[in-house]
Amino acid sequence: MYPKTFVVILFIIMTHNALQAQQNTAGRYATVNGLKLYYELHGTGKPLVLLHGGGSTIESNFARVLPALARTHQVIAIEFQAHGHTADIDRPFSFEQDADDVAALLQHLHIEKADILGFSNGGTTALQVAIRHPKQVNKLVLASTLYRRDGMPAGFFEGMQQATLEHMPAPLKEAYRKVNSDPQGLQKMFTRDATRMIHFQDISDDLIKAIHAPALVINGDTDVIRAEHALLLSRMLPHAELAILPGGHSDYIGEICAVDKNSKLPDFVVMMIDTFLAK
Repeated sequence: MYPKTFVVILFIIMTHNALQAQQNTAGRYATVNGLKLYYELHGTGKPLVLLHGGGSTIESNFARVLPALARTHQVIAIEFQAHGHTADIDRPFSFEQDADDVAALLQHLHIEKADILGFSNGGTTALQVAIRHPKQVNKLVLASTLYRRDGMPAGFFEGMQQATLEHMPAPLKEAYRKVNSDPQGLQKMFTRDATRMIHFQDISDDLIKAIHAPALVINGDTDVIRAEHALLLSRMLPHAELAILPGGHSDYIGEICAVDKNSKLPDFVVMMIDTFLAK
């Protein structure tokens, strides 16, 4: 008989190796619009695209909710230009370009139409996918999504002009370094995201009103995206539902910077998303 301690250590090693193998199997690359884009496939069912926020990776944003979503969907999780496994390249960096990359990846995968869940900057990209490639969008889940500059607290954009990499939350830095060893990569990602936010321009109300895909707008009541802005977005979209949940930016999906690591709210949000997408 093996000593109990040995058995426990062996189990931990085997579990780690199995999880690593699963991640390696799920992760792959596709060349789209000149970019070697990293994406992962999880689960089976109707396709659901996950779009992460600024400064983030698939794991840092969606580790808590992805496994549950993959029980009922084929999850296609993407890491955008300069983020996570996807290196930066010399081309424009914009929400519109990210949206075109999403559309191109769906074409590469021979997926005609998909549901799209975007969080934070990923939500803004999801809006652009619906604007620029409406035939490829089934339903939208817009989590903490900005479409107008006044959706941010007063002083946000002025403060962003003074922001440096040192202001970036440590868990996001660690999550990036975990998957990308490029010594300059983290600074490139930060500079790309900060510059894009500083120069962010409103998406016109007319473009939002022209989105006919059913949408679920989700926001925290103490979110960096103002709850009033989430309400306005839900009213501008022709076919939208709104959920204002307790907590701040990302708390309701259990993102890596969420305050309460034991919160049950992400489980509720997954059920809410599943219900919306199943209608």
